[in-house]
Amino acid sequence: MSEAPPIPEAVEMFLAHLELEKGYSPATVAAYGKDVLQFEAVLVRQGRSLADPAGVTRRQIRSFLADLHRQGMNKASMGRKLSALRSFFRFCARMRMITALPTEGVGNPKTEKRHPDLLNVDQAFALLGQVDHGKTGDGATENTPALAARDLCLAEILYGSGLRISEALALDVGRLSAESESLRVLGKGGKERLAPLTDSARTALAAWLELRPALAPAGERALFVGVRGARLNRREAQRIIEALCRRAGLPQAVSPHGLRHSFATHLLEAGADLRSVQELMGHARLTTTQRYTHLNLSHLMAVYDKAHPKAKE
Repeated sequence: MSEAPPIPEAVEMFLAHLELEKGYSPATVAAYGKDVLQFEAVLVRQGRSLADPAGVTRRQIRSFLADLHRQGMNKASMGRKLSALRSFFRFCARMRMITALPTEGVGNPKTEKRHPDLLNVDQAFALLGQVDHGKTGDGATENTPALAARDLCLAEILYGSGLRISEALALDVGRLSAESESLRVLGKGGKERLAPLTDSARTALAAWLELRPALAPAGERALFVGVRGARLNRREAQRIIEALCRRAGLPQAVSPHGLRHSFATHLLEAGADLRSVQELMGHARLTTTQRYTHLNLSHLMAVYDKAHPKAKE
């Protein structure tokens, strides 16, 4: 079994910069590293390396993107890899390893604008109602009351508090109680925020905390655990939410992130101001939150086209 090629020093410095100076999470740093090293593997086959970033040309980067396109990679993923390379070469420029950016003039792959999967309010209540009736998302028959309570708590927090799935799965039991009115969440970039808990989420949390010992071994800190007692992972959470959507008879299955999108959209539809939604979502930039205003406008136009008599003329 051949050993993995050594990581160029410039790449190691870049990743350390992201972790130590930028404060990026380990998962984000790993994602940047994976994208940059994929380009490094292409260069090595050409007899070059990011060990000499000054030797990289714009043509090589465009050729890399063209190969990804021929392999069938979607444009969003290609854009993410180009963004990682831009960050890397900007870092190299600041460290005086290069005098010109080879990414300069390389345009982003054009992507189709698509709205995230959403539930309307009735569908959200139908999904939560399915959990409330004791049906679990993973189909397990053992510890069904505990699993049903876990699924309800997870769904309530994702929709009621607007958490990212990574934020929900990272929650620990240490500072939580049934009386908690908010969750202390560690978001992107290590930024902490308070996310409010709805009344129904507090009720679900109390029920889950009572039954959690049936699944979680002594000493386990994770709030959400799987059937084997370890911290619930993203794939398991995805299956839980998808199964709940099917059981509720919804026309589409949404992801855990879809519940977060639904949270923001329903707030705006009910008249919440954009700045407040930005704070609740933990968005660093208002422009990220503003996309929900476009989604809200699309919803309003759809209602208008369907209901207003003049719209059909």
